[in-house]
Amino acid sequence: MSHLETAMGMTIAVFDKYAKAQGNTQTLTKAELKTLLEKELPNFLSAGKGQDALDRIFKDLDENGDSQVDFKEFVTFVAALTCCCHKYFGHKGAK
Repeated sequence: MSHLETAMGMTIAVFDKYAKAQGNTQTLTKAELKTLLEKELPNFLSAGKGQDALDRIFKDLDENGDSQVDFKEFVTFVAALTCCCHKYFGHKGAK
């Protein structure tokens, strides 16, 4: 598989791994999202580890207001975060 195909497969696998922890295997609960962020993006929450930060992230991700984060909402988050990293590291590399 190509690098991009591998990345896509890994994104699906990570989502599925944490979505399977409770109830609906097609969505993430707030608890599942918290575990995913703590394990897969440990530095992401380091600035705001409190429950308020998690609540804000979850609310922002839950676009349809169903109190769950589906795969499309998750991928949108990963893409936005990736864009921020690209911009940040792109500026660092240009200096």
